[in-house]
Amino acid sequence: MLLGRIAPAKAEAWRPDPGMYEVIELDWFDRSRGRAIPTRLYRPRGQGKRFGDACPIMVFSHGLGGSRAGYRYLAEFLSSKGVACLHPQHVGSDRTIWTSGSPFLLADRLIAASGDSEAIARVFDLRFVLDRLQADALAAGLDFNRVIVAGHSYGANSALLLGGASVVRDGRKIDFRDSRPKAVIALSAPAFYGESSWASILGPMNRPSLHITCSEDLIRIPGLLSGPEDRLAIFEASGGRPKCLAMFEGGSHSVFTDREAPGGFEANRQIKQATCDLVLEFLRLTFERDPSALASWQLKYESLLRQFILV
Repeated sequence: MLLGRIAPAKAEAWRPDPGMYEVIELDWFDRSRGRAIPTRLYRPRGQGKRFGDACPIMVFSHGLGGSRAGYRYLAEFLSSKGVACLHPQHVGSDRTIWTSGSPFLLADRLIAASGDSEAIARVFDLRFVLDRLQADALAAGLDFNRVIVAGHSYGANSALLLGGASVVRDGRKIDFRDSRPKAVIALSAPAFYGESSWASILGPMNRPSLHITCSEDLIRIPGLLSGPEDRLAIFEASGGRPKCLAMFEGGSHSVFTDREAPGGFEANRQIKQATCDLVLEFLRLTFERDPSALASWQLKYESLLRQFILV
């Protein structure tokens, strides 16, 4: 999905003072796979650190057709609150997919980019950028014992796989679990296409998870159709506790990107603000064991919600 501004909006609370964080562009390359992984790091500055001197890290996987520059609203907000945000670009399913060939073959390119080889490559991208950052001087002041993996749409599936979901191919269980992420955040996670038992895929994911969607969260790509009922099924099948589902009223699948029109400008703005606050409160629950955080969030945003579940 294309990312970018399409109309001016009023000042939003999630857009903090840029002095609270710095943005670093990293042109990394995984030599073992011959794969470029352009990456953006949002690094909290001193006055923005809310989780102690060592900052937690959120590694974020973009959706089909996205880039490292996407989901800026969430990264800027979190980095201003003391969470470092690491955004790799998945070159096999990034924004070039929109312009790399005939527009008449776009559907074919989208289907190809969602196949097993790219799905696996994306998970290794996430693992690589964590490894690369940990070995870099930029790792100073970051806490690799407090890592979260997150993603939107296709990226949510990538996050779930890194967080412990597993699939079976040719009769063999394939597990991409990485021990570093302590929790998983899935925004608009689509179906695991072609799979018959989601419980067998997601049950092994034995860590906390947050699932965010909305009642009009529809993926309409031919061959990749998916609706909000899939988000609910993924939540229900996910192992690990605590786990939380927030379904906003209305919205759209693209409301969680940087685009400002999907779902209507005002609802879009409200859902983005609520999403930023929800992710922050989920991190408090994960790292500070503060169960009151999500209860307070639910009361604050109750008018925006179709459904909220915390177990």
